[in-house]
Amino acid sequence: MSSTKIQKISRRKFLQLSGAFAATTAITNPCRILYALSRDGSEKTANKIREAFSACDMCFNKCGLIAQVENGVIRKLDPNPKFLKSRGMLCARGNSGVKQLYDPDRLKYPLLRKGARGEGKWQRLTWDEALDHAAEQLERIGKQYTRCGFLFMAGTDMQSTFVHQFAEAYGSYNVISHESNCLLSRNRAFLDTYGVMPTPDVLNCKYVIMPGANRFESLVTPDSMDLMIAGTNKAKLIVLDPRFTKTAAHADEWYPIKPGTDMAFFLAIAHIIIKEELYDKAFIKDKTFGFEELREHVKQYTPQWAQKETDIPAKDIQRIARELAKAAPSAMVYPGRRSSDYEDSTQIRRSYAIVNALLGNWDQEGGLLVPKKIKPGSMHIETPFYEDNPDDRVDAGRAQMMFDEEGSFKHTRDAVIEGKPYPIKGWMTYKTNPMQTGANRNKTIKMINTLDFMMTVDIAMSDTAWMADLVLPAPSYLERQDPLSAFLASSTCTGVVTRDPVVPAMFKSKPVFWIVKELAKRLELGEFFEFTMDDYRKAQLKKIPQVATALKEDGVYNDTGPSFNLYKGKPFKTRSKKIELYNTRYKDKGIDPMPVYKRPKSVPENHFRIVVGRNAYITQSASTNNSLLWELQKENTLWIHPKSARSLDIKNSELVNVKSSVGKVTIKARVTKETRPDTVYMDTGFGVLSKGLTNIFGKGACIAEVLEDRADKISGNMAMHETFVTVSKA
Repeated sequence: MSSTKIQKISRRKFLQLSGAFAATTAITNPCRILYALSRDGSEKTANKIREAFSACDMCFNKCGLIAQVENGVIRKLDPNPKFLKSRGMLCARGNSGVKQLYDPDRLKYPLLRKGARGEGKWQRLTWDEALDHAAEQLERIGKQYTRCGFLFMAGTDMQSTFVHQFAEAYGSYNVISHESNCLLSRNRAFLDTYGVMPTPDVLNCKYVIMPGANRFESLVTPDSMDLMIAGTNKAKLIVLDPRFTKTAAHADEWYPIKPGTDMAFFLAIAHIIIKEELYDKAFIKDKTFGFEELREHVKQYTPQWAQKETDIPAKDIQRIARELAKAAPSAMVYPGRRSSDYEDSTQIRRSYAIVNALLGNWDQEGGLLVPKKIKPGSMHIETPFYEDNPDDRVDAGRAQMMFDEEGSFKHTRDAVIEGKPYPIKGWMTYKTNPMQTGANRNKTIKMINTLDFMMTVDIAMSDTAWMADLVLPAPSYLERQDPLSAFLASSTCTGVVTRDPVVPAMFKSKPVFWIVKELAKRLELGEFFEFTMDDYRKAQLKKIPQVATALKEDGVYNDTGPSFNLYKGKPFKTRSKKIELYNTRYKDKGIDPMPVYKRPKSVPENHFRIVVGRNAYITQSASTNNSLLWELQKENTLWIHPKSARSLDIKNSELVNVKSSVGKVTIKARVTKETRPDTVYMDTGFGVLSKGLTNIFGKGACIAEVLEDRADKISGNMAMHETFVTVSKA
């Protein structure tokens, strides 16, 4: 990656920029300045510095931090040394949280669309006007199309539970999560093998195979830190990835595997482990179901066969299988997080789970753990029943084994466009940006244009907010009070964290908890929200009173009890009560009970497979406009191999057209050996439509514009690696 000179921005310069942005951007008018940056009192007033605990919200990890507040202004964010999950660290994104708070592009008051969707014409409303309008639309759509005619979608956030609770009280069971774009096939695979989603004990592992996941850039705490520590303890790291990522750069061995062939590699690993009897016989006998069926199944999947599929030498596959088994049970195939890859992603992840089972690493130090997560209480509500509602979700039956509580964005979007099995005419989104994160942006626009009403609650004018009818400003995490949130920290501990306002909320921003409470009142549903956040947290703390003191004194509650050997003698939560190498439930549903390899489609001549991924300072699409992180990356580029670039007469930094069956973008080329010759890549979060994102508007290209919208057949997870593109000089 080419080096970038990072310019330091002084407070005086930032204030000047804030004023300039406020004067020129319709969305930030009429605010002249970010008032929270002005000092309290006169310049002669002595500085008053205090510290306040919080938990970062720049990604889903919720790392603990301590805010340094000087005269009412947050000057700096430091890591909380007592927050064991993040190992007392705070990454670049975490440090940039101050700039999210003091961002000239922040939404400042409710906005009503005036003109065509996406035109960018807005009318400022008071909160009463905005909420009255939203309630009228919710009431009208509920009466005309049933309560299931309104769709709700919330991202990963400590207040998302209240969006779900509002949807229940309102009467819609059409609720989808952001995770249906990126995560569910992994969860489906491991749940259907072990009955639970295990946590990898990377810290104590001696041998890690990491397929696809990019832990040194796509940060997951504590795995990213633990992986580095494990490396210093001479643990071996094998990376399978078509790109030479930062994780690949730190690995002992990197294999640029042919995209879509991971299952072939792991079935060959299973072939060697079983054929050479490298598994723990007692563990297999006592803890697994279907071993003999698996033994017969993998006989066909030899390393020599896998070499032709994966482009990884057979001798290396054999050696890796033997080394992996020798290191067991402190060895693993990393479960990963990114799973939005292929139409058979659940079965690909099943092959990971099965190899882990052969290693006997369940509930073992350095293997796959299931620590006992702390369970805060909750406030139960009896939701009303609406007789005219349809029988099921709008996306029901479109995937073989979809999680009803998560849904499928891809299948829901198709159903909304088709108007089948029934119409959906309203949509509420909170802290999620499917215009950037859902494949096939043009189809998302088509979906939005079928709606009567769309409302978005967010901190900035994302592309999704840009297309909405009503936009409601949310505070940053540093300005609000949140419920408790439990977490797992691998083998180190389990714990609880929360947030209280570090500074008062700026402008007219309101938390989504307050918003849904006010909407509930207007819809005569107030009885379901007759509590404050303090009431809610008291209910959460009822059975765990010791947590409150720790949160006040340390900003976190850590429970450092044992993390492994907790499930000795306990049955698994599966049909067979064992680890299911062979899944009879799959068989009953007409699904292959063991992973069956199907060769991925070959890349057509003069085409490339485009893949998705992350770097260390982009959270999906939420952080690209952050002024600190924008200094690190001002636009994205298309990674293309020198051999491919030469054949197309493309030079580094030249503009190229990238075209698929669903869209076309123009972007600068990055000619690099860090990707396979048949594979191209670009970062997410650029090529925005919203003029409210002043740093990145007009910069780079949107990968969602060219990604075709396919889905994993079992879970409904978006399958984002099934797209082929052409690349040509612009």
